[in-house]
Amino acid sequence: MDSLHPAIESVQSFVHTQPWYLSLLLALGSVGALRFGAQTLVVLAQIFLLPGTSLKKFGAKKGGGAWAVVTGASDGIGKEFALQLARAGFNVLLVARNSTLLSTLGAEIESTYGVKTGVHIIDFAKSDEAAYASLSGALDELDVGVLVNNVGKSHAMPAYLVDTPLDEMSDIVAINVGATLRVTRAVLPGMVRRKRGLVLNIGSFAGAVPSPMLATYSGTKAFLATFSAALDEEVRGHGVVVEHVNTYFVVSKLSKIRRASMLIPTPKAYVRAVLGKIGLPCGAAFSGRPATSTPFWSHAIIDYAMTAVSMPALFVSYTHGLHKSIRARALKKKAKGE
Repeated sequence: MDSLHPAIESVQSFVHTQPWYLSLLLALGSVGALRFGAQTLVVLAQIFLLPGTSLKKFGAKKGGGAWAVVTGASDGIGKEFALQLARAGFNVLLVARNSTLLSTLGAEIESTYGVKTGVHIIDFAKSDEAAYASLSGALDELDVGVLVNNVGKSHAMPAYLVDTPLDEMSDIVAINVGATLRVTRAVLPGMVRRKRGLVLNIGSFAGAVPSPMLATYSGTKAFLATFSAALDEEVRGHGVVVEHVNTYFVVSKLSKIRRASMLIPTPKAYVRAVLGKIGLPCGAAFSGRPATSTPFWSHAIIDYAMTAVSMPALFVSYTHGLHKSIRARALKKKAKGE
């Protein structure tokens, strides 16, 4: 202990000889560093150590319990949600526009997991009141424990708003916003009545970072974050959880990425992370976005780092440059007929 005395005395001497405001700044800096360290430990614990809420809370049961409804279920992330929710013990209603793919997936689920499946065909871009009434009727007959609002549409390629086709803009809003509102509205009364339910709204980093040249898509994904936070507050007291799932790139047709990497998981790895971290914000902790989770580990670290840096204009500018480059490459491929 004697060997520490000179060091302690040196620090005390420094503090006492400095103006009061420098001592105050030193104290505030220490508090800030401790706070950041504590927050980082919480985030890392949620990402790598802590389990999320069990799916059994929402009706999962081996042999077929409650139903899970998955929109955009024919491929990619949606298909994987259907498979993993079936494995967890949910019956599954597959909702999309491709009847052949859905029927094949339904047969695979029933033979593999021994649960019931249903198929409902709807084109959310073209759906009218009659189409939504038909879907609502099908949902009314089911004990829905989980809803995955996965269906989504992005732009064919990055483009400025003045160059974006009007029908593309209309489809993006109808699918990303309209479908989420209508399907959630159809399922929610039953969840509230049964005091049990989970609504997962699949979002995007494009909603967290305003994305030039994907303005319409970016705006619809930002809507999902706000909508989820508001709705979660409305229904939490009824035993219903609403979660906006913030997503970076995943291997899929929507992202046009075919090869997985540390930052870009397969749908299987991604969905496993989502379902394993229900109720934990992970990378979205301390971001000021209630009811948002960024569960996949590398996405979570990126999200938390962006929150810590807190320079949104920098990320918007970077995204603009990235999309300029992507558009240039896409136009070059198009000119070559690839």
